[in-house]
Amino acid sequence: MNDYIDLYCERIIPGLWSEPLNAVSNISFLIAAWAIFQLTRQQQKVPTGIWILISLATSIGIGSTLFHTFATEWAGLLDMIPIVLFQLVFLWLYSRQVVRMKYGYAGGLLVGFLFASNFSNQFTNVLNGSLSYAPTFLVLLGLGLYHYQQQKREPFVLLAASGVFLLALLFRTVDRAICPYFSTGTHFLWHLCNGILLYLSARALILNRSMME
Repeated sequence: MNDYIDLYCERIIPGLWSEPLNAVSNISFLIAAWAIFQLTRQQQKVPTGIWILISLATSIGIGSTLFHTFATEWAGLLDMIPIVLFQLVFLWLYSRQVVRMKYGYAGGLLVGFLFASNFSNQFTNVLNGSLSYAPTFLVLLGLGLYHYQQQKREPFVLLAASGVFLLALLFRTVDRAICPYFSTGTHFLWHLCNGILLYLSARALILNRSMME
Protein backbone atom coordinates (compact mmCIF):
# COMPACT_ATOMS: atom_id res chain seq x y z
CA MET A 1 0.00 0.00 0.00
CA ASN A 2 3.03 2.27 0.38
CA ASP A 3 4.48 1.48 -3.04
CA TYR A 4 5.47 4.59 -4.97
CA ILE A 5 3.28 5.47 -7.97
CA ASP A 6 4.46 7.62 -10.88
CA LEU A 7 1.67 8.18 -13.41
CA TYR A 8 1.88 11.82 -14.45
CA CYS A 9 4.13 14.04 -16.51
CA GLU A 10 4.70 16.58 -13.74
CA ARG A 11 6.17 14.01 -11.33
CA ILE A 12 9.82 13.30 -12.14
CA ILE A 13 11.12 12.35 -8.66
CA PRO A 14 9.61 11.01 -5.42
CA GLY A 15 8.54 13.60 -2.88
CA LEU A 16 5.49 15.31 -1.42
CA TRP A 17 5.89 18.40 -3.60
CA SER A 18 6.85 16.76 -6.90
CA GLU A 19 3.45 17.54 -8.47
CA PRO A 20 2.76 21.12 -7.33
CA LEU A 21 0.26 22.02 -10.06
CA ASN A 22 -1.51 18.67 -9.85
CA ALA A 23 -1.77 19.07 -6.08
CA VAL A 24 -2.81 22.73 -5.92
CA SER A 25 -5.36 22.42 -8.74
CA ASN A 26 -7.45 20.20 -6.47
CA ILE A 27 -8.70 23.40 -4.91
CA SER A 28 -11.21 23.37 -7.78
CA PHE A 29 -13.10 20.56 -6.02
CA LEU A 30 -13.22 22.49 -2.76
CA ILE A 31 -14.48 25.56 -4.62
CA ALA A 32 -17.11 23.37 -6.29
CA ALA A 33 -18.25 22.06 -2.90
CA TRP A 34 -18.47 25.62 -1.57
CA ALA A 35 -20.40 26.79 -4.66
CA ILE A 36 -22.86 23.88 -4.35
CA PHE A 37 -23.40 24.80 -0.70
CA GLN A 38 -24.01 28.44 -1.62
CA LEU A 39 -26.58 27.38 -4.20
CA THR A 40 -28.43 25.18 -1.72
CA ARG A 41 -28.58 28.00 0.84
CA GLN A 42 -31.31 29.54 -1.30
CA GLN A 43 -33.58 26.70 -0.19
CA GLN A 44 -35.25 26.56 3.21
CA LYS A 45 -33.66 23.20 3.99
CA VAL A 46 -30.67 21.51 2.38
CA PRO A 47 -31.67 17.93 1.46
CA THR A 48 -29.60 15.08 2.85
CA GLY A 49 -28.62 13.92 -0.64
CA ILE A 50 -27.15 17.31 -1.47
CA TRP A 51 -25.18 17.34 1.78
CA ILE A 52 -23.74 13.99 0.73
CA LEU A 53 -22.69 15.42 -2.65
CA ILE A 54 -21.07 18.41 -0.94
CA SER A 55 -19.18 16.09 1.41
CA LEU A 56 -18.06 13.87 -1.46
CA ALA A 57 -16.89 16.84 -3.56
CA THR A 58 -14.81 17.95 -0.57
CA SER A 59 -13.49 14.41 -0.14
CA ILE A 60 -12.50 14.29 -3.81
CA GLY A 61 -10.40 17.42 -3.33
CA ILE A 62 -8.73 16.06 -0.21
CA GLY A 63 -8.21 12.55 -1.60
CA SER A 64 -6.76 13.77 -4.88
CA THR A 65 -4.43 16.15 -3.05
CA LEU A 66 -3.15 13.26 -0.94
CA PHE A 67 -2.63 11.14 -4.05
CA HIS A 68 -0.70 13.84 -5.90
CA THR A 69 1.54 14.47 -2.89
CA PHE A 70 2.13 11.05 -1.32
CA ALA A 71 1.72 9.13 -4.62
CA THR A 72 1.09 5.76 -2.96
CA GLU A 73 -1.50 3.00 -3.33
CA TRP A 74 -3.38 3.97 -0.17
CA ALA A 75 -3.57 7.58 -1.35
CA GLY A 76 -4.80 6.31 -4.71
CA LEU A 77 -7.72 4.61 -2.97
CA LEU A 78 -8.57 7.84 -1.14
CA ASP A 79 -8.52 9.54 -4.53
CA MET A 80 -10.67 6.97 -6.32
CA ILE A 81 -13.36 6.05 -3.78
CA PRO A 82 -14.97 9.52 -3.37
CA ILE A 83 -15.07 9.92 -7.17
CA VAL A 84 -16.96 6.66 -7.62
CA LEU A 85 -19.33 7.47 -4.76
CA PHE A 86 -20.07 10.96 -6.13
CA GLN A 87 -21.00 9.47 -9.49
CA LEU A 88 -23.27 6.85 -7.91
CA VAL A 89 -24.99 9.28 -5.54
CA PHE A 90 -25.54 11.86 -8.28
CA LEU A 91 -26.92 9.26 -10.69
CA TRP A 92 -29.27 7.91 -8.02
CA LEU A 93 -30.52 11.35 -6.98
CA TYR A 94 -31.01 12.58 -10.54
CA SER A 95 -32.79 9.44 -11.69
CA ARG A 96 -35.07 9.45 -8.64
CA GLN A 97 -35.70 13.15 -8.09
CA VAL A 98 -35.58 14.60 -11.60
CA VAL A 99 -36.37 11.73 -13.97
CA ARG A 100 -38.71 10.29 -11.31
CA MET A 101 -37.65 6.70 -11.92
CA LYS A 102 -39.03 4.00 -9.67
CA TYR A 103 -36.60 2.43 -7.22
CA GLY A 104 -36.15 -0.69 -9.34
CA TYR A 105 -35.32 1.20 -12.53
CA ALA A 106 -32.97 3.60 -10.73
CA GLY A 107 -31.25 0.67 -9.03
CA GLY A 108 -30.92 -1.13 -12.35
CA LEU A 109 -29.34 1.97 -13.87
CA LEU A 110 -26.77 2.05 -11.08
CA VAL A 111 -25.98 -1.64 -11.47
CA GLY A 112 -25.57 -1.22 -15.23
CA PHE A 113 -23.32 1.78 -14.72
CA LEU A 114 -21.17 -0.12 -12.22
CA PHE A 115 -20.89 -3.08 -14.59
CA ALA A 116 -19.88 -0.85 -17.52
CA SER A 117 -17.39 1.06 -15.37
CA ASN A 118 -15.84 -2.14 -14.07
CA PHE A 119 -15.52 -3.46 -17.64
CA SER A 120 -13.94 -0.23 -18.90
CA ASN A 121 -11.35 -0.35 -16.11
CA GLN A 122 -9.67 -3.16 -18.04
CA PHE A 123 -8.43 -0.52 -20.48
CA THR A 124 -6.47 1.70 -18.11
CA ASN A 125 -3.54 1.77 -20.55
CA VAL A 126 -5.66 3.02 -23.46
CA LEU A 127 -5.65 6.80 -24.04
CA ASN A 128 -3.65 7.25 -20.83
CA GLY A 129 -6.51 5.78 -18.81
CA SER A 130 -9.20 8.04 -20.24
CA LEU A 131 -11.12 5.21 -21.89
CA SER A 132 -12.09 3.94 -18.44
CA TYR A 133 -14.24 7.06 -18.09
CA ALA A 134 -16.28 6.30 -21.22
CA PRO A 135 -19.33 5.01 -19.26
CA THR A 136 -19.35 8.18 -17.15
CA PHE A 137 -19.25 10.40 -20.22
CA LEU A 138 -21.97 8.44 -22.03
CA VAL A 139 -24.31 8.48 -19.02
CA LEU A 140 -23.72 12.20 -18.50
CA LEU A 141 -24.37 12.88 -22.19
CA GLY A 142 -27.57 10.82 -22.03
CA LEU A 143 -28.77 12.76 -19.00
CA GLY A 144 -27.85 15.98 -20.77
CA LEU A 145 -29.99 15.08 -23.77
CA TYR A 146 -32.88 14.15 -21.48
CA HIS A 147 -32.46 17.40 -19.52
CA TYR A 148 -32.61 19.43 -22.72
CA GLN A 149 -35.45 17.54 -24.39
CA GLN A 150 -37.60 17.78 -21.27
CA GLN A 151 -36.82 21.51 -21.07
CA LYS A 152 -35.78 21.41 -17.44
CA ARG A 153 -34.59 24.56 -15.76
CA GLU A 154 -31.33 25.60 -17.44
CA PRO A 155 -31.87 22.92 -20.10
CA PHE A 156 -28.32 23.12 -21.48
CA VAL A 157 -26.53 22.75 -18.14
CA LEU A 158 -25.82 19.00 -18.35
CA LEU A 159 -24.86 19.23 -22.01
CA ALA A 160 -22.42 21.95 -20.97
CA ALA A 161 -21.17 19.61 -18.24
CA SER A 162 -20.68 16.90 -20.89
CA GLY A 163 -18.62 19.31 -22.99
CA VAL A 164 -16.49 20.26 -20.00
CA PHE A 165 -15.93 16.59 -19.21
CA LEU A 166 -14.92 15.86 -22.80
CA LEU A 167 -12.38 18.68 -22.58
CA ALA A 168 -11.17 17.28 -19.25
CA LEU A 169 -10.70 13.86 -20.84
CA LEU A 170 -8.63 15.46 -23.59
CA PHE A 171 -6.32 17.04 -21.01
CA ARG A 172 -6.02 13.73 -19.17
CA THR A 173 -5.28 11.85 -22.39
CA VAL A 174 -2.47 14.09 -23.67
CA ASP A 175 -0.70 14.56 -20.30
CA ARG A 176 2.18 12.19 -21.03
CA ALA A 177 2.28 12.74 -24.79
CA ILE A 178 2.76 16.47 -24.37
CA CYS A 179 5.41 16.08 -21.66
CA PRO A 180 8.45 16.66 -23.94
CA TYR A 181 6.97 20.02 -24.97
CA PHE A 182 5.20 21.11 -21.77
CA SER A 183 7.05 19.84 -18.72
CA THR A 184 4.22 20.32 -16.24
CA GLY A 185 1.82 18.24 -18.31
CA THR A 186 -1.92 18.85 -18.52
CA HIS A 187 -3.32 16.73 -15.70
CA PHE A 188 -3.90 19.82 -13.56
CA LEU A 189 -6.34 21.04 -16.23
CA TRP A 190 -8.22 17.76 -15.80
CA HIS A 191 -8.72 18.76 -12.17
CA LEU A 192 -9.85 22.29 -12.98
CA CYS A 193 -12.38 21.08 -15.55
CA ASN A 194 -13.72 18.41 -13.22
CA GLY A 195 -14.33 20.96 -10.49
CA ILE A 196 -16.57 22.80 -12.94
CA LEU A 197 -18.19 19.49 -13.91
CA LEU A 198 -19.12 18.66 -10.31
CA TYR A 199 -20.73 22.06 -9.83
CA LEU A 200 -22.71 21.98 -13.08
CA SER A 201 -23.97 18.46 -12.38
CA ALA A 202 -25.08 19.36 -8.86
CA ARG A 203 -26.65 22.58 -10.16
CA ALA A 204 -28.82 20.66 -12.62
CA LEU A 205 -30.02 18.44 -9.79
CA ILE A 206 -30.62 21.19 -7.24
CA LEU A 207 -32.51 23.58 -9.51
CA ASN A 208 -34.81 20.91 -10.89
CA ARG A 209 -35.27 19.13 -7.61
CA SER A 210 -36.55 22.35 -6.09
CA MET A 211 -39.16 22.67 -8.84
CA MET A 212 -40.88 19.50 -7.66
CA GLU A 213 -41.09 20.34 -3.96
